Parts: sequence; C-alpha cells; structure tokens
Amino acid sequence: MSRNKKLRECQKFEGPKLFKPVGLPLSQLPVTDVDLDELEAMRLCDREGLDQTQAAERMKVSRGTIQRLLYSGRKKIVDSLLTSRAISIETGPHIKEMEERPGHGRGRGRGRGSPPDR
Repeated sequence: MSRNKKLRECQKFEGPKLFKPVGLPLSQLPVTDVDLDELEAMRLCDREGLDQTQAAERMKVSRGTIQRLLYSGRKKIVDSLLTSRAISIETGPHIKEMEERPGHGRGRGRGRGSPPDR
C-alpha cells in the first residue's frame, strides 16, 4: 500500500479546466488528466523562472517531488499536443489551493523587464 501524498500548496487556478484541439468534437477525443500540482510546478519553474529548490519551498514539498511533477506534467502536455488529445486540469485531496500571495505573480508591481505603467 502506498503512502498518502503530502499536501501540496498550489496557486488557485481560475482558468478553463479543459483544453481541446479546434475542430474536433470532445466526444471523439481521448482526454489526458494533468494534476494541478503538475501545472503549478511547471508554472513556477517554466513561467516564473524559479529553480526547483525555490519551487519546492513554495509548494512545501521536496525538490525531488518537483522534479517528478515537472517530468510527468511536461510529458502529458507534449504528448497531448502531438497526438491531438484533450487536456483536463484536475485537482485532488492532496492539493491545497491558495490565493495569490501579495508581492508574487502578475499585476503586483513591476517585474524584471516589464514596461512602466502609463
């Protein structure tokens, strides 16, 4: 019997929960489930530019867990894009959705390389 997954802190996801190729009915497509913690690991490392250690601290998991989440999430997304599969964003009991933290994320002050507001 496997251990229960440690609680993982993820930014609340308010986007669409399902993505599919245009022009194909969903009823004819296989669906790949991408867990919210996989998406959060990719967001922190690939979009926010954090290294795996920093991402692990944010999600309150080990660096090894981040590495596994990145590997599985990237594999699922790339496979889905190349084989015309729908992608469903799933959450589970091991995920704690957090509101965006002040000072982190988009719209909270100017980041590197962003133009000044006018």
